[in-house]
Amino acid sequence: MSKRLFVLVSLVITASMLLAACGGAGGGGKTLKIVSDLPMTGASLTQTQTIVNAEQLRLSEANNKACGGKYTLAYEVDDDATAATGAWDGATETQNATKAAADKSVIAYLGTFNSGAAKLSIPITNQANDLLMFSPANTYPGLTHTAAGITAPNEPNVYYPTGQRNYARVAATDDLQGPVDVNFLLSLNIKSLYVLNDTQAYGLGIGTSVAQAAKAAGINVIANEGYDPKASNYQALMTKISTSNNGNPPDAIFLGAVVDSNTAQIMKDKVSIMGDNTKVKFMGPDGIYTQAFIDGSGATVAEGAYASTPGVAKKDLNAMGQKFYTDYAAKYGPTNEPYAVYGYDLMNGLLAAIENVCAAGGDPSDRPTVTKAVFALKDFQGALGTWSIDQNGDISLPYFLIGQAQSGKFVGIGTFSLKK
Repeated sequence: MSKRLFVLVSLVITASMLLAACGGAGGGGKTLKIVSDLPMTGASLTQTQTIVNAEQLRLSEANNKACGGKYTLAYEVDDDATAATGAWDGATETQNATKAAADKSVIAYLGTFNSGAAKLSIPITNQANDLLMFSPANTYPGLTHTAAGITAPNEPNVYYPTGQRNYARVAATDDLQGPVDVNFLLSLNIKSLYVLNDTQAYGLGIGTSVAQAAKAAGINVIANEGYDPKASNYQALMTKISTSNNGNPPDAIFLGAVVDSNTAQIMKDKVSIMGDNTKVKFMGPDGIYTQAFIDGSGATVAEGAYASTPGVAKKDLNAMGQKFYTDYAAKYGPTNEPYAVYGYDLMNGLLAAIENVCAAGGDPSDRPTVTKAVFALKDFQGALGTWSIDQNGDISLPYFLIGQAQSGKFVGIGTFSLKK
């Protein structure tokens, strides 16, 4: 090789190395990786797919760039469910969190969907240099704060072995949702209530919250009973409930569960034994506020059932929230899933936090810096409204949407809150 050729090749190699170090000739600088971890297999997919779509929509609006193009935002979708169970799986969740924690390019772990899964992954991410966990959907209070009669004595500190908080969420919690649901049941003139729960952290938590609030409101709470989500049917259970109110059925049944905890079969057997939902009212939380619940139950069977979910009715959303649903429909088709806008504003808040880090001269590839920036979000103007993250990691919005199954879909009745 001639000396001239050797010098030329050397210059090309050196230039290539410099470009690689800067993220390539196309610009974008260093890559920041964001991992979504939700159950993407099973009945919850009707909810979680819209969350992922919404997060990707917000990223596309930013052209997958941050800080004036200095950073490229990579997005990975992990599935913490298995085909065998059709629901989230503890071993899979632990594996996903461990993998994200070990990948130094990951600066945010967006999840989980199920509160029980969060119990497993928060300590893992907490010990990984305070890797941010940011959830669009967890509502069990004990992940962030104590709630009398609902949370365990060692919660939430047990989830944060470093002593630092690294977990935040944009969904209001079940110690608020329970009383809101009970106020709504009172408006239906409910005087007796049978509560069922799927024994998971979320289902038991919201079931207990409803039972406590109902008792305090003077409603006769006959039971707060766990059920087996893997049972083939619930005929015997519903027969028992049908005579549990001094030989009569209760005025209402509240089901604390996620949709993949066999909730459609619960609904079918309830109607089979006690008649349609005008005779014995039926209500559940955000775990069943999804099209999969109605489709699995059958539109006729589900007709009249109520469900609540964190958030506000579409008609009550601000201009950004309204625009989100328009833009979402243009890209993915219309959706009636209320958690879609939560996915959008979760990513919205994360991107704002990253931009705030850069504006302050910080390093958005540093995990603790990004985590602190999310906790520092105050009076953020988002699609959900104006919100802040408090020192516990909870969002400041106390609002809930209540809807009813009507003609094969959930129709929002309105926005409800404990605020006067």
